[in-house]
Amino acid sequence: MKHGFLISFVVSFFLTAGTYGNSLNLRTKHDASGYQVQVVTDGKDVLASPPEGLWSIATHWKGGWPASWVHASPTTIEHVGDWTILRGKLETSSGAWRMSDSYLPEGNVVRCIRRFTWEGKETAKSVTLSVRFQCPGKGSKVVLPGILYHGNPSGARSGRVPVYSGKPGEEAVFEEHRFPMPYASLEWPAGGSLLGAAMHSLPSPVPYGNLQDQWWSLGLIANEQGTEMVLLSGPCASNGKRSVIKASQRGFIPYDNAYINVPPGAIIEKTFCLEAYPVAREGSGFQHPTRTSLDIFSPYSVDGMPTFAEIVEAKYRYAKTRWHEDGDIAGFKKYPDRDYFVFGWCGQAASPGYALQVLADDLYDSNALEMAKKSLDFLSSAEFYDQGFYTWYDYSKKEWVPRNRPELLSQGQAMLNFANAIRVGRAKGLNVSRWQRFLHKACDFHAKKILADDWNPLSTNQAFFIAPLCKAYELLGDNTYRRAAEKAGNVYASRHLSMDEPYWGGTLDASAEDKEGAFAALQGFVALYELTKDGKYLEWAEHACDVVLTYVVVWDIDMPAGRLRDHGFKTRGWTAVSVQNQHIDVFGVLIAPDIYRLGQHLDDSKLKKLAILMYRSCGQLLDPYGSQGEQPHHTNYAQHGRFAQRLKSGNVSGIRGDYVEEWTVFWITAHFLNAAAQLKELGLSISE
Repeated sequence: MKHGFLISFVVSFFLTAGTYGNSLNLRTKHDASGYQVQVVTDGKDVLASPPEGLWSIATHWKGGWPASWVHASPTTIEHVGDWTILRGKLETSSGAWRMSDSYLPEGNVVRCIRRFTWEGKETAKSVTLSVRFQCPGKGSKVVLPGILYHGNPSGARSGRVPVYSGKPGEEAVFEEHRFPMPYASLEWPAGGSLLGAAMHSLPSPVPYGNLQDQWWSLGLIANEQGTEMVLLSGPCASNGKRSVIKASQRGFIPYDNAYINVPPGAIIEKTFCLEAYPVAREGSGFQHPTRTSLDIFSPYSVDGMPTFAEIVEAKYRYAKTRWHEDGDIAGFKKYPDRDYFVFGWCGQAASPGYALQVLADDLYDSNALEMAKKSLDFLSSAEFYDQGFYTWYDYSKKEWVPRNRPELLSQGQAMLNFANAIRVGRAKGLNVSRWQRFLHKACDFHAKKILADDWNPLSTNQAFFIAPLCKAYELLGDNTYRRAAEKAGNVYASRHLSMDEPYWGGTLDASAEDKEGAFAALQGFVALYELTKDGKYLEWAEHACDVVLTYVVVWDIDMPAGRLRDHGFKTRGWTAVSVQNQHIDVFGVLIAPDIYRLGQHLDDSKLKKLAILMYRSCGQLLDPYGSQGEQPHHTNYAQHGRFAQRLKSGNVSGIRGDYVEEWTVFWITAHFLNAAAQLKELGLSISE
C-alpha cells in the first residue's frame, strides 16, 4: 500500500471497558513518516508514541549516558484475532534493526510485546534499547512503587532519597528489580478534571548486558511538553544525576556503562502494558495501576509456602529464647545479647501479652499464658514523663531509661497491644486491673495532647494512637478517647489523601515516605470505621491500604547466584521498607490482618488472599532455631556494615541476592505471633 499522498488517517483498533468503568481506546495514526500509536480514555488523548517515532535506539554511550539516538516508525499494520501488529525497520550506520510491536487488549491495559532483531553483520556495541510513551501531564504527582511518592517531599529534607519535581529535564529511572510493583504512573489536571496514566513492565534481566546482573530500567522523564514514561535496557538516573542508583541508606553510588552489546541475529523482546484512566479525586490516581498490578501478576498462590502452624511453632520456639524473668521483672528481650525490654517498633515487648493469650491452645504450652500475664503485669509499671511513657527498660540496672527523642509510634503500638490483651484477658477471666490502669493513664495523656488546639504531628507516626484510642473507648467508656481518635483521623485524612504529603514517618530509622506510615493510617481508619460505621473512614482506609500495597512485592524477583537463590526464595508478599531504606523485610505480616479485615469490610477476596500470602511468604528463611534476619537484598541496596563498605567503593557485585541475618531484633518474632493471633480472631485457621 502506498501512502505518499495521504496526510493522515486514524484507525481505532479496539475498545475495551476497564474495571473502573472508563473506556480505553488504542488508535494508530498514519502520516508520511509512518504509524504513530495513541491511547485514549473517554475521548481524551492520554498517551502517545513520541513524534520522532515509535521506536528509539541509542547507538553510543557518551558522558555516562546513552547517545546518538536513532528513531523510526512502523510502516505496516496487521490484525490477527485480537492482536494488532506494527512492523518496520530502524536503520543505523552499522546496520538495521527489524522491529515489531504486538498489541493486545487485556483487562484495564493494553499489553504489548516489543521485538528488537539486530540484522547487522557485526556486534552492535554500546547500545541502549527503549520503550517510550508520552503524556501531556506535568508535575510531581508520580508514583514509582517503593521509590517515589509524589516527589517524596518529606524524605527530600534528608537528602537521602530519590526526589522528583517534574521540571523539564528531570529523570527518575530505576532498575526493575527495585520495584515491588513494576509500574510508573502520573496523575495531572486536564480541563477541569483529572487524568492518569501508567506504564507497567514484565520485569526481566536484559540480554547481552555490559554489566553483571544488568536489568531493564523503568521510570519517567520530564520534558517541556509533558512527561515521558520509559523503559531502558539498563541506564538509571535520579536526583539530577545520570548513571546512579540508590544503593545505601545515605544515598547514591555510580552505575555507569549500563549499555548492551548485541551480536548479529540476536532477538530481544520486552513486554509492557499501557494504562490510562480518569482520576476521581486528587491523590487517588495511583490506586488504578496498583490494583491493575495485582491483576497482572496475580500473586496470591501460597503453594509451597510455610504453613501458619509451622511458622507459629518456630516463632514461639524462638520467642522463648528471649524470655527473661527475675522476680517481678519479666519480659521479652529486644536483643539476644543486650538487657532491654522495649515497647513497640523494634522491641515489641508488649505484643506477646496479647498474642500468647489467643494462641495458647495452639501452642500446647502451659507457660505461654503465664508469660503473657507476667510480661504485661511488669510492663504496666512503665514510668511516665512529659512525652508519655518510657519505652525502654534496662533490666540489669532495673530502671526505665530515656531516649534521645520520644518514640511516639512505639507508645501507640504498645497501647494497642494492651487494649487487645485487656479485651481477650477479660473474656478469659484474667485479672487485668494493672493493664487497665496503665492503658487508662496512657490514653488520658495522649488524648489530651491530641485534643489540644496546637496539636500538629510532624509525621504520620501518631496515627498509631488512633486504633488504641478507639479500642480503649470501647473497653473503658471514656468518650475523650473517641473524640481524640476521630480528630486524629480527620487531621491525617486532610493531610494525606491528596498525596501532597504522602504518608511518612512510620519508622524510627528513616524520616521519609514509608509503608509503616501508611499502615498507621490504614490501621487507624479501619478502627474508626469499625467504631463509627461511617463510610468515609472505609474510603480513607482503602486509600491508605493502596499506598501500603505499593510496597508489597507482587512478583517473584529473579535472583543471581547467592544465598536467596540457594533457598529458592520467593519475594511475593514481602514488603519494601521505605524510599530511604530500600530492602525488603517481614513487617508486612503485622499489616496483613488489617488488609484481611479491610477485605472483609469491602467483600474483597483479593485483599484477603493477599493478606494470607503476606503472612505465609514471610515465613521463608527461618533457620532451625526459628530465627530470621531482617534484610534480604532483592535489589542493589544494602545497609549492613560489610556490604556498606563494598558499596562505598561503588561495587554492587555480590549485594543483590544476599541476606543479612545478624540483626534479629524481637519484632521479627513478635509480629508473627501478633498477626497470627489477629488472623485467628478474624476466623482463619492457623493450626494447619
